[in-house]
Amino acid sequence: MTDAGWAILEPLLPPTDPDGRPLEIERRVIVNVIFYVLRSGCPWRCLPYDFPVWETVYSYFRDWKQDGTWEKIHTALRTQLRVRMGRNAEPSAAIIDS
Repeated sequence: MTDAGWAILEPLLPPTDPDGRPLEIERRVIVNVIFYVLRSGCPWRCLPYDFPVWETVYSYFRDWKQDGTWEKIHTALRTQLRVRMGRNAEPSAAIIDS
């Protein structure tokens, strides 16, 4: 992930618990590995050995899915893109095709 991309994404992630354990793996690394799995289709258990342990990365992915973080990120990025394109921040209509 580029520095510019991380600057946009980092504020959208949930804050760390100040009373919790210190992070052993940087959140940027976690996000990079999640994107690697999504981009490559690699099974979680088959991550390369120079990546963090798959259970750790998957637990972040699962927690962020359950608490709505990924939905929040998607909504924020869609809104930013629409504004940058000169459109309304929220779509006014939707097309559903079965």
